[in-house]
Amino acid sequence: MNRTLAPLRGPAVVPRGGGGPALILVAHGSRDPRSAANAAAVRDRVAAARPDLLVRLAFLDLNAPSVDQVVDAVAAQGCSHAIVVPLLLGSAFHARVDLPGLLDAARRRHPLLDLAQAEVLGPDPRLITALCERITEATAGYPGGRIGIAVAAVGSSRAGANARTAEVAVEVARRTGLLTEICFATSEPTVLAATERLRDRGVEHIIVAPWFLAPGLLTDRLRTTAPGLVHTPALGAHPALAEVVWDRYDTALDAEWELSA
Repeated sequence: MNRTLAPLRGPAVVPRGGGGPALILVAHGSRDPRSAANAAAVRDRVAAARPDLLVRLAFLDLNAPSVDQVVDAVAAQGCSHAIVVPLLLGSAFHARVDLPGLLDAARRRHPLLDLAQAEVLGPDPRLITALCERITEATAGYPGGRIGIAVAAVGSSRAGANARTAEVAVEVARRTGLLTEICFATSEPTVLAATERLRDRGVEHIIVAPWFLAPGLLTDRLRTTAPGLVHTPALGAHPALAEVVWDRYDTALDAEWELSA
């Protein structure tokens, strides 16, 4: 990362508005158009919160514009500094390997552009609050009986990543007072296994709460696998997402500022 720049809060960092470094949101990308549409809605909400900053959206795969295209465009606009915030809930391959590799290549193409990668969104308490809101909406007016929640995430080949995601289900249980189990769309335990565990714990009604930013092929897979259950919507362009994005941006900017001081 380039550390030889002038102070990062200077008024000439971004040609438009001069409020600070540009923000590049990086979404995963999907063949399902709902995913890209949701990412665009998140971008619009994020940009509306700080209209003096340049906010661009890029995708790691399957959608356009790509990370390379957006970084090149930002550099062409004369930006000297940009902060990249991954629109990812987990710190898996895309955040740890794929995106850093793309940014390293971009730095070689644009040596005068300082690119800082912020942390992923992760299990931020504000996003867990949004998930609990989805659950509360689904349980409102629910028929009597014991209710259980199957918190459904993408899943990872890394056991440690899945264990961290499982903490979301623990927090949901703490906040809602409902029995919860974690499950994954691409690994074990499956939604059916989580359903069986909840039944064994005496649950009568089960709600699947996807820990996903957007609807897509994997949330559809969950619905197909467990068609008889209630499924809450994905987090979508919830206002909390914009808050968390700007928190990640500010944290990365503060770290850059301290290093350059």
